[in-house]
Amino acid sequence: MSFSNEVRQEIYSTINDNDKKFACLYGMLIYCKSISRENITLQTESSVTARLFNELVKSVFKDKIHISVHESVKKNDNKLYTCTITDKNEIDIVLKRYFIDVENRFINQEIVVNNSLGVFTAGVFLSCGSVNDPSKEYHLEFAAPCRRLAEELQLILLDIGVNAIFVRKNMYVVYIKESESIEDTLTYIGAQQCTIELMNVKIFKDVRNKANRLANCDSANIDKVVNAALKQIDNIKIIAETVGLNSLTPELREVAELRLENTDMSLQEIGNSLKTPISRSGINHRFKKLEKIAN
Repeated sequence: MSFSNEVRQEIYSTINDNDKKFACLYGMLIYCKSISRENITLQTESSVTARLFNELVKSVFKDKIHISVHESVKKNDNKLYTCTITDKNEIDIVLKRYFIDVENRFINQEIVVNNSLGVFTAGVFLSCGSVNDPSKEYHLEFAAPCRRLAEELQLILLDIGVNAIFVRKNMYVVYIKESESIEDTLTYIGAQQCTIELMNVKIFKDVRNKANRLANCDSANIDKVVNAALKQIDNIKIIAETVGLNSLTPELREVAELRLENTDMSLQEIGNSLKTPISRSGINHRFKKLEKIAN
């Protein structure tokens, strides 16, 4: 099951009283694909959304409204569920109950205030929202049917501290990229378990990234030590093949011989291995002298 469907499934399980059903259905209706006096159409790839829409209409309108559900297969092999109300009298009942102006769709604040704004936003998500798998990308979006509804949704999210971005492509899209803002939004619409799942994924990704950074850092340090040691060995071999190691002072000869015998030793380890141990900087100074002699 995709993460989006996990969110939808959790929302479905929370719509359990009449006020929530009324508010959730309002969000689904006002943000659905098409709403006019001829038809009301909600399209979704989620069987959970299609089932909940059907159940909410039956519950809110006491079985007075008939919905036809058509199932088809898209080019990407995903199923598409089209829920439609076509009877004009029934459409009129729905529009009057929710005070919906089909020519100018907007959120009726009186309806929303009397119920839960969070549940209403959950209905909006079910109707036109989606969220990516957090292990791949942080992205939650709502594809609103018109500019005004996109702007009003943006304001609702801003009220809970979520700064969503509104753009117009072929449609009006309100999207969120920050993981913390996605967490706040999921919690707000009633998907607390999915919020926890997202947070766990984020913790795992942070730990993995830190581990990778440490591994890369260790690898870089090892490469640096190896390259330095190879350079030091080259210098010592040049000296040995020309003037000979016996030409060196006892201190430099001791360091040179230790390096030839221990190619993987760090500077500090060489310093500790001397008859009279010295610091890392002292060893580094002696290798610079050897380099100067080699040159």
